[in-house]
Order: sequence, then structure tokens, then C-alpha cells
Amino acid sequence: MARSALTMTAATFAATAALLLTACGGEDSSPDDIKGAETGASTSSPSASASGAADVKRPDVSLPEDLKLVFDFEKPSDTEQAAALEDAANYIRALDHGIAQQDPNDPAYQFYSTGGAEKYAKSQIEAWVKDGWTVTGDDRYFDASIDLVGEGKSVLVSFCRNQAKFYSKKVKTGKVNYTEENLDSYQKFSLLMSPSEASAAVWQTRQIEVQGRVKECKG
Repeated sequence: MARSALTMTAATFAATAALLLTACGGEDSSPDDIKGAETGASTSSPSASASGAADVKRPDVSLPEDLKLVFDFEKPSDTEQAAALEDAANYIRALDHGIAQQDPNDPAYQFYSTGGAEKYAKSQIEAWVKDGWTVTGDDRYFDASIDLVGEGKSVLVSFCRNQAKFYSKKVKTGKVNYTEENLDSYQKFSLLMSPSEASAAVWQTRQIEVQGRVKECKG
């Protein structure tokens, strides 16, 4: 099984960004009540403190030993852009954490996303769970870029993906569905990011676009 791609047009992205500039969010969270952050939540993830204040309780995004995510990103010199990029990676980690946990209501992706991106993560996890699959192998993300959106704090984070060694595995039997590398292995992700209204130290993915069979990412 491969992840389905919930795509957005460039016009949709532009419209969403414009709305964010004028009326960002709409959540009722208080600074001490970020959605997905539970009391005692682990802060020992690979990037628990990368986005800012150490007192922010971040959810567990640890992964099984047979699953490795590689984010080959160059860290931006701008601290806010660096935080946005790191939490974009955390959103991907959280999505895979939900699949590994077989939990469509996993708090991790809820913490790192809202709006369309939250719905996307939930739908992806539900699809894997329904068909009895989990994930294994190596998943690589690279060539990240960050573009400012308007005059607000929102940014568009884009990066390539090579999922040639990323496989589906049957939960009940452990049988791995190995596939050969081809153009389908290469995708491009675009994530619309902005600081959480609950805490500026946390960046949330608001919308996501996934393009398949991207020749530019194959190189």
C-alpha cells in the first residue's frame, strides 16, 4: 500500500494563505492547552526542543526500530524559519507515529497540525489501519525550501521525498510488501505552516499538498 495524495491547487494554497493573514486559526486553545499535548507527554523526541521553549509539552513521535525517517535539511539561519522547518518534519513523524500506533486519533498529529492538514493525517492513518497495514523501512526527505507567505508569519515549506525503501507491512503477519524503485518513489511535499495560536514556540501544518512522480526530485 502507498500513501494516497491529498492534493491542493496553487489557487487553493493562495486562498488559504490569504485567509491566514487576515483571520489566522479560529481555535479556542489557551497557551497552556495545545490540542494533542497531554499531561506528561514525552519531550524526548528527536526534535522536542528544536522549536523553542523547553516548557512546551510535546507529544511522543518516536517510531519503531524498523522505521527510519531521514530529514536531510539544511537548517535555516533564521530562527523562525528553522522552527517551521523542524515542526514540518515533526508533522511527518507524527503521521507515521499514528500509523505505527494504528491510532487515527493519535494526539501527535493533532498537536502538529490543524485544518486540512489535520484531516489529511487522520484520513491517511485511517486508510492504513482499515487495510491492516503499517510502515517499515527508510524514508528520506531532502531539498527543503521555505517561502514567506504575504506579510504575516505563515511560510510555505517544500521538500522532496524518496520513498524507494519505504514499505508497507501487514500488521497481523509482519509480511513486508517490497517494491522496486521507480518514478512513483519520488514526491514533492508543500506544507503551509504558521505558529500555533496556543504557543508561538510550536508551528502547525495547516494545509498540505503532495505531488507524485516528481522528476525534479529524482535528480
